Amino acid sequence: MELLDTHLHLVYKDRFSYPWIEVEDVDYPWLDGAPSLNRSFKVDEYFDEAAVLGVVSALHMEVDVAESDMEAETRFVLDVDPRICGAIAACRPESAGFRAYAERMAALKGVRGVRRILHTEPDETSQTKLYADNLNHLPALGLTYDLCMQAHQLPLGRKLVDRCPDVQFILDHCGWPDVTGGRFDPWRAEISEMAKRPNVVAKVSGIVAYSGRAWSVSDIKPYIEHIIESFGWDRVVWGSDHPVCTLTSSLAQWVTALKMIVAGEPVENQSKLFSRNARRVYGL
Repeated sequence: MELLDTHLHLVYKDRFSYPWIEVEDVDYPWLDGAPSLNRSFKVDEYFDEAAVLGVVSALHMEVDVAESDMEAETRFVLDVDPRICGAIAACRPESAGFRAYAERMAALKGVRGVRRILHTEPDETSQTKLYADNLNHLPALGLTYDLCMQAHQLPLGRKLVDRCPDVQFILDHCGWPDVTGGRFDPWRAEISEMAKRPNVVAKVSGIVAYSGRAWSVSDIKPYIEHIIESFGWDRVVWGSDHPVCTLTSSLAQWVTALKMIVAGEPVENQSKLFSRNARRVYGL
C-alpha cells in the first residue's frame, strides 16, 4: 500500500538554527531522560528507511526553526528532494505582518499550508482577534492550518476553529492524549467535540513519541480508534512525526503498529488514512 507522510521534519543543522533542540538535553516532560535530537536528520536518511515501508512521498512539516530562518527553511525543503511533495511552512499569525508573509508562502509552488507551534506559547496567543482574522485569510490563498496543541488546550483550539469556519484545520498528533498516564478523559470528550467541526481533519501522528519508551500496540490502539471513530475515515491522515518518533520507536515500528490497528478495515479505508485523504486535504 502506498503511504504519504504528512508530517516529516528534516533537520539541517548546517543551514538553520533550531533553538528548541540546540540544548544539551531536550526536555520532554512525557519521557524520563529523553535523548537529545540535536543533530541533523536529512532527507536521504529518512527515505532509506521510509521507502522500504511503502512511503512514496512526504510533506515537510516546519521544525520550529529560529524565526529568521522560517522562510529560508521552506524554500530549501521544496527543492531538497523530488519525493518531498510539498511543505507546511512555519508562521506567526499573531503578527501584523502575517498576511504579507502568507502571500509569499502561497506564491511558492509546493507550499500547502502553515503551522504555528502553540503548546510552547501562552494560551492567549491563539485567542486574539488578530490571530483569527489572519487565519481567515488562508482560504483565499489555498492554504491549510495545522493545529498543534496539547490536550488541555483543545478547548482553546475549538474556539479558534469556530472563529475560522472556512479554514481547513488539521489537528496534529491525535490532539496529544496522555497515553503514558493512561488518561482518556477529558481528551476523549474534547476530541468528540472537535470532530463536530466539519472543517477539522485529524492527523494520526506523534502519538508514539508521547507514549513512553515501553509503549505497546494495545496502549495506543484505544486512542487511535477513538480518533477514527470520531472523525470518520474521510477525515483522518497519517504522519510519521519523524524524527521525533525515534525518541521511543523506529519509523518501522510506528508504521507496523498502525497497520496492525487498522488491519481489519477494508483496504479502501486504509488507503484513505495512509494517502488518499492527504492528497485531497492538502490539495496535492
